[in-house]
Amino acid sequence: MRHSGHQPDYFLITIIALIIIFGLVMLSSASSVVAFQKFGDANYYLKKQLISFVLGIFAFFFMSKIDYRYWKRFAFPMMIITIILLISVFIPGIGTGLLGAKRWVTLGPIFFQPSEIVKVTFLIYLATWLEKRGEGIKDISAGFLPFVIILVIIAILVMSQPDLGTMIVIAIIAMSSYLVAGAPVAHIFWLGLGAAGSIFALIKIAPYRMERFTVFLNPELDPQGIGYHINQALLAIGSGGLLGLGLGHSRQKFNYLPQASSDSIFAIIAEELGFIFVVLLIFLFLLFMFRGFKIARAAPDKYGKIMAAGITAWFTFQALINIGSMTSVLPLTGIPLPFISAGGTALVVSMAAIGILMNISRQTKEERSFWR
Repeated sequence: MRHSGHQPDYFLITIIALIIIFGLVMLSSASSVVAFQKFGDANYYLKKQLISFVLGIFAFFFMSKIDYRYWKRFAFPMMIITIILLISVFIPGIGTGLLGAKRWVTLGPIFFQPSEIVKVTFLIYLATWLEKRGEGIKDISAGFLPFVIILVIIAILVMSQPDLGTMIVIAIIAMSSYLVAGAPVAHIFWLGLGAAGSIFALIKIAPYRMERFTVFLNPELDPQGIGYHINQALLAIGSGGLLGLGLGHSRQKFNYLPQASSDSIFAIIAEELGFIFVVLLIFLFLLFMFRGFKIARAAPDKYGKIMAAGITAWFTFQALINIGSMTSVLPLTGIPLPFISAGGTALVVSMAAIGILMNISRQTKEERSFWR
């Protein structure tokens, strides 16, 4: 392992710490009603998230201490692990279904979502593959087509669960990495066009996705039926006003707003804390994006640039998609809000990814002060 050149980006660590702590506070409020109804303990989901947070701290420090280049030697095994993890959800006795989807794996007392782990393992493989290709990624046969084949394989496995939201995030990670690696803009254009066509086709063949898209085009359509979720989310956001109803005083969390502690937690934040806190939260994610891409630009090698850019794009766009879907700027996709929504696997994996980003920040070409 190589020794770090200088101090990590403490400003970015502070940003993530603020988001996570804020998320724990909001999860405590958003999940209290459902937790008490299901388990007789208003803090049930908070306690689970705190356990994941502690595990995430260990994952963060572990990954931040290991030279990010070390993972290149495990790139191919990680690709195999990626495929095995995605297939494991379909194995009887291991895979667990919930609400019509098979996205979870149960191994004794361990319950996790493989697609969250895949975001890291696939990025490590992709960054290694793109670096080895060098200038070859600009070639159709040596770069573009193999990249598309790899991405399609992962997309098919993810969509078989089915999980359109995760597939979109993985596609964003992959395309961002491909662009930073030096791919021609024309390749990105064709990838974007193909992705848009694929998403449209997936919407057309699945009635529930078509309903979500129809409601996106017309939010007032059937407010008690297919438009119920987005209308309740908009009602929660609108009820918050400038200063909110007060922490813990949400009305929508009383079984009116679906998935109040996970995918819809942004609406609860807006309802309880109001527009000002919502703007501050979005500002924190934008600050994270700025610092993350700054680390990518100053990374000492192409592999570091790709990894840093992929991790930054992952959390930035996932946050923007979640917020966009809750405000009806984008169709509902079922994507959680990073570091805030309930989800143990997501939190641990996310903190591990931030650890990798921190290790890269220690080895950038120039050392920065806390603010610079």
